This record gives sequence, structure tokens and C-alpha cells, in this order.
Amino acid sequence: QVQLIESGGGLVQPGGSLRLSCTASGHTLLSAYTVGWLRQAPGKERETVAGLSGISDNIVYADSVKGRFTISEDTGKNTVYLQMNSLKPEGTAVYYCAATAGSLGAIARPEFLGQGTQGTVSS
Repeated sequence: QVQLIESGGGLVQPGGSLRLSCTASGHTLLSAYTVGWLRQAPGKERETVAGLSGISDNIVYADSVKGRFTISEDTGKNTVYLQMNSLKPEGTAVYYCAATAGSLGAIARPEFLGQGTQGTVSS
């Protein structure tokens, strides 16, 4: 069982930045998985924000965040990050760390999902 633990959410003004972090419990190596970040805004379906392939190192982003969000991985710290810049109010959501043994296409329906961290963009 892979347990994912997110941190870094909070309240930020429009145009501000947040960096989310995700670590795995026990001896789980995140580099062995395709990892990503999903989010769910109030009243909306969960969507994939970014994904990083554990097979090819390919990266994908939702169109709505391209150029503003960056997913990265520090294998030495066994941590995956989501740097979110130029945040907009519609970015208010619960952000989830996700991991799958499959390809990037499977990250939207991951086998493993963290508890989520709240990100709120408001003035």
C-alpha cells in the first residue's frame, strides 16, 4: 500500500504562488511510479493538473495551468512538487497527490491518492 502525504496548501492572493509537496510513507520510491497532481474545486469534478511519467520522464499539464504550474521530482528526497505561480481564484481547490503504476494516461484514475491539501486563492 502506498500512502501519499501532501503539504504546502494555504491561502494566497490572486497572482501569488504556492508550492505543494508530496512524499510517500515507508520505503515507497515515488520514482518507480507515474506521479501527478489532481484537483477538485467546489461543485466540480476532479481534474488532472499535471503528471510526470515514471517510465519516460514525460510531463503533461492541463491547458488551464500551462506556463504557470511546474511539476518536478527530487529523487533524493523522495518528494514530488507542484510549483503554482500566477494563481487565479479559479485555482481554489483541494489538491491531491496521485501515483499510478501505469502510464501518464492512467494518472486521472490513480491507484493511490493522498488525503489532499486545500489551496485557496482569494483577496
